[in-house]
Amino acid sequence: MNDIQREFLELVADVRTHVEFQKALGVTAIELSSEEAGEAPVSPHSNEPLSAKEVSPGAEGPQSPALDAVRQELGDCTRCKLHQGRKTLVFGEGNPDAALVFIGEGPGFEEDQQGRPFVGAAGELLTKIIEKGMKLRRQDVYICNIVKCRPAGNRNPEPDEIETCVPFLRKQLQAIKPKVIIALGNVAAKALLKTTEGISKIRGTWQTYDNIPLMPTYHPAYLLRNPRDKALVWEDIKQVMAELEKIQKG
Repeated sequence: MNDIQREFLELVADVRTHVEFQKALGVTAIELSSEEAGEAPVSPHSNEPLSAKEVSPGAEGPQSPALDAVRQELGDCTRCKLHQGRKTLVFGEGNPDAALVFIGEGPGFEEDQQGRPFVGAAGELLTKIIEKGMKLRRQDVYICNIVKCRPAGNRNPEPDEIETCVPFLRKQLQAIKPKVIIALGNVAAKALLKTTEGISKIRGTWQTYDNIPLMPTYHPAYLLRNPRDKALVWEDIKQVMAELEKIQKG
């Protein structure tokens, strides 16, 4: 087999996986963005699971006594400089007994406004992955971030900010006791795994955090800029679904 044939077969495999991912999200046709179509975005159908924007703004969702204790301890946090520019502290939301926890890097503009994680464009994609790809409801998983306050200009959180906030994330995870964690993007993976390896090197390979299986994968915001890599994320998500099924079966 020559190089051209090999490259062609690799491309076909990439396309097949990408199509599989799109089918899992319920995509049956190519859709134009609202800007391309000249229309305002439309709401999801009423018979579909609640999306990020359909849950009441600012709601952190039900908390267990253990999670509530962590939230109370965090308080109106001023422990690092991030509090100076925030509007709202974004603690996290979802099922307090979730088997699966998604962890991103930090709130963006819309998250800071609403007080909820992953409610912007990246959040919409994450919700599709959860609901249409994994066939779960968003409210059945738990979603949070490495830091609870928005870094100015959506920059990456700095080491001292991460160091200040991660102990509260650890307490959240101890309260939830998830079976699997998905680390979304470089910042989350490096902070949780204490590694200098980039996400492109470690994504798709099982790691552990406090004896919990952890799957590093690309952040949804990255996928919005690099849609071809959705195929790679779908491969990672399929591994997570298989692991959860295995755990459920005992």
